[in-house]
Amino acid sequence: MNDPLLHAERIFRAGLDRVDPLKMMQRVLSLDGDTLRVTTESQSFEYDLARYRRILVLGAGKASARMALGLEKLLGERIADGIVAVKEGHLELLDRIRLVEASHPVPDERSAAAAEAVLDLARTAEPGDLVFVLVSGGGSAILAAPWSENGRSLTLEDKQAVTKSLLACGATIQEINCVRKKLSNIKGGRLARALARAEFLSLILSDVIGDDLDAIASGLTVPDGTTCVEANGIIERYGLAGKLPPAAESLLRDVALGVIADTPKADDPAFANSRTVLIGTNHQALLAARDKARELGYNTLLLTSHLTGEAREMAHLFLGIAKDITAHGLPVERPACVIAGGETTVTLRGGGKGGRNQEMALAYLAAYARSPKDAGAAVFLAASTDGSDGPTDATGAFASPAILEHGRDLGLEPARFLAENDAYHYFEQLGQLLKTGPTNTNVCDIKVLLVP
Repeated sequence: MNDPLLHAERIFRAGLDRVDPLKMMQRVLSLDGDTLRVTTESQSFEYDLARYRRILVLGAGKASARMALGLEKLLGERIADGIVAVKEGHLELLDRIRLVEASHPVPDERSAAAAEAVLDLARTAEPGDLVFVLVSGGGSAILAAPWSENGRSLTLEDKQAVTKSLLACGATIQEINCVRKKLSNIKGGRLARALARAEFLSLILSDVIGDDLDAIASGLTVPDGTTCVEANGIIERYGLAGKLPPAAESLLRDVALGVIADTPKADDPAFANSRTVLIGTNHQALLAARDKARELGYNTLLLTSHLTGEAREMAHLFLGIAKDITAHGLPVERPACVIAGGETTVTLRGGGKGGRNQEMALAYLAAYARSPKDAGAAVFLAASTDGSDGPTDATGAFASPAILEHGRDLGLEPARFLAENDAYHYFEQLGQLLKTGPTNTNVCDIKVLLVP
């Protein structure tokens, strides 16, 4: 069998290719004269484009530029205007739709400007207009419109502090977005209120486990299924009460008490003229990765698309599977490939550099170094589909016994780097970071375990 490291990367990239937003837009949308057809496994409907005064495009997220490219290729000069906000560097060449770059994962001034620009165009939408809203993961940070009402408001600094605290404590993306929605003028369905006079279709690429529509980019155009009681519970659960900006904590309390209105729910008239379509998911990427692994000759098991928990703890799961495959041929015989997807979390303990996937690969090596049981020549790759794992230029990292030994030859012990959350600098010295650059897609993470 050829190099398992190369095979792991090829399997990962097959998953990436399946969730290329341009290809997904082309699968879901088709145009016959003035008839636009929207077709998925669960939905099928049409728009007569000749009926509409204007076609507008709005959007936000790491994959939204490539989604916009797909829409431009289909509709061309029918698009009257559009603006899409993306993570810095996640760009495409567009003719009809403006792209603006902003910060991720913590919002900045560009994020605030992007949110205002999107809202400004949304507020021009009138009866007779059709608006496409392109939503993908990352939109929560990329669009930052701090809440304001009746002379009372939050600042961008308030939102930045809340985001940083939630990211550092190990909260899940659903928990983070539950809180962020309550602090925003655009999230939690509030963009839908700005569009309510027009018809609008939201095309959504999921980066959330379970594909909860109101959690993806904090649910810009869908009803918010969360409450402020839940948001306050998250703050309490992670020990953040009294540590967040006073204005943010006060707002959350007042919404929970009913003093200030919560985000719009399913019965809100803002959603009367809306439709929502999920165009791509982590599960679809995993199916393509599985097919590539089988093509390469591996007995393949797709384990789950719902992997969650602390990244360093989940590493033990994959090491345990590698040991069972080596010793017993379970849950699949060698040559074996086990694939999983989802999104884990990291609780920051040190001041190093890395992301959840690099941390998982490093924790795998640290556990292997302590392990008395043989895991064979297993290779493990943990990588993010968006091309940036945490605040780094790497999408993930490789782990194997040979990589561990190479590190030891250089005096590098994985446990020491793990204690500092410094996976990036460990793998950088060994040349075992996977760097794809921005992929312009985003459907959570892919883990690939190979046992030759």
